[in-house]
Amino acid sequence: MKLLFISDLHLKAERPDITRAFLHFLTETALEADALYLLGDIFEAWIGDDLPLPEFEPVLSALKSLSDQGCQLYFQHGNRDFLVGDAFLRKIGASLLKEKQVVALPIGPALLMHGDQLCTDDIDYQEFRSMVRDAKWQAAFLAKPVNERIAIAKQLRAASQQRATEKSDEIMDVNPAAVCAALKAANVELLIHGHTHRPAIHYNQTGESTGIRVVLGDWDTQLWYLLCNENGLSLVDEPIESKPV
Repeated sequence: MKLLFISDLHLKAERPDITRAFLHFLTETALEADALYLLGDIFEAWIGDDLPLPEFEPVLSALKSLSDQGCQLYFQHGNRDFLVGDAFLRKIGASLLKEKQVVALPIGPALLMHGDQLCTDDIDYQEFRSMVRDAKWQAAFLAKPVNERIAIAKQLRAASQQRATEKSDEIMDVNPAAVCAALKAANVELLIHGHTHRPAIHYNQTGESTGIRVVLGDWDTQLWYLLCNENGLSLVDEPIESKPV
């Protein structure tokens, strides 16, 4: 059994090197995987399944090919691609995960989250998150013309970047009490998430010498993935610049 977990690729036209690295990952590293979990922010922005993105067609084709070969694909919404819908999932052959999803792994059950909902000290962000995750807000946004959606997305992103410069790293990281509560509510000992761009494996997350939290890394100069099999967990990084052009 070979399971792979990734998040925070932030694919965008301005970073073709990351797209190439992801294609290499899909056609080489993930080739013999039983399942690939995409835990959010795979794309830098997603404003609806109806927006043509020709630069990412090779990625979508590679994902569908992987699914057709028997690798189970699972997608979880992130804070950048929460508008991914059924059409996209059908196109790549993936199943949608809930915001808090417990899955059975070879080493036991685990809770999967994107991770942004754990950053409870960032009050402004949590208020924004509640707004954009509301079904009525999403329906109204998706009903707008593509050009208007693009403009709104740019405005929201610029405002988010400005607010981020005014906040401490601690505020934008996960809250320990929120992590502990999530693990206990799910009744599991393992949490896997992304979002914070601080890849690491943390222990003693419940305050009772139990609880493991694995933070997936973002793809920039390095690519990151978590490998899970019968032998345990391995958080792996590789230099992106070494991938073939």
